[in-house]
Amino acid sequence: MAILAPASVSKDPLPSSSSALTPLRSSTIFGPKFKFRQIGQTQLSLSTSFKKSSGFKLKGWRHSEGITQEFQVDKLETAAEVENECDFFDKMKHRFLSFKKQKFMENLEHYQNLADGQAPKFMVIACADSRVCPSNILGFQPGEAFIVRNVANMVPPCESGPSETNAALEFAVNSVKVENILVIGHSRCGGIHALMSMQDEEDPSFIRSWVLVGKNARLNTKAASSSLSFDHQCSHCEKESVNCSLLNLLTYPWIEEKVRAGALSLHGGYYNFVDCTFEKWTLDYDGSNLKESKEVAFRNRSFWS
Repeated sequence: MAILAPASVSKDPLPSSSSALTPLRSSTIFGPKFKFRQIGQTQLSLSTSFKKSSGFKLKGWRHSEGITQEFQVDKLETAAEVENECDFFDKMKHRFLSFKKQKFMENLEHYQNLADGQAPKFMVIACADSRVCPSNILGFQPGEAFIVRNVANMVPPCESGPSETNAALEFAVNSVKVENILVIGHSRCGGIHALMSMQDEEDPSFIRSWVLVGKNARLNTKAASSSLSFDHQCSHCEKESVNCSLLNLLTYPWIEEKVRAGALSLHGGYYNFVDCTFEKWTLDYDGSNLKESKEVAFRNRSFWS
């Protein structure tokens, strides 16, 4: 390291501003011989180690090829996903433009009236299941139904506290002033399946916390159909849960008041998408014994097939 000897630096006077950077260059401080010798030693040591361990060198190349192949596959999958997403949104675009041309523009006056306000006669509470779209299966048109959808089409009782469902109920009944509330259950409901298969141990999931709203429907089903298969019990509970939701609606004072006065009717429905049938019934408030035995009566039952 003779190049770093202090004598060669101390003899020089203080450098001017124009030449101050010259002593700081790496070629002056470290010297080209040191730099090239160090690089040469590094190359030699790496070359020697690879010669001694050819297996390591082969393994490294193979690993590198694997990374390259994996990266290429990821690029292809990502490109395919983007293309599929674009295709789906292209379909959505065409559906929207078709709706605008064939429905919106041909019924422009109706949609302009809807822009000023809504006055639907029905509120529908349905499941979030993608196979159960009330507007599709019952033909509701824009402005005809105020719809809220949740897991297993449940209505929590008033004492359960605020939720998106009772917020929608309050708005629909008190502000929009609907005349009918229809709760629609359906076949092969995942929420009801979760309710019926629920174990006693605590499960902190959101699903468990929500479907517990239907615990009375579960108890009633277990008592009435314990001898049936699990699938049949779920089918029974899908309808029983609708009736429990109708009873829960009456725990809201402003709903019970309107039902008692005849200004609001509560209906239950059940859509079986396996054989495409629909059942409908109406709660008979006057014929029910709600205060003493919680017995509820129904009327106007019908079966559509």
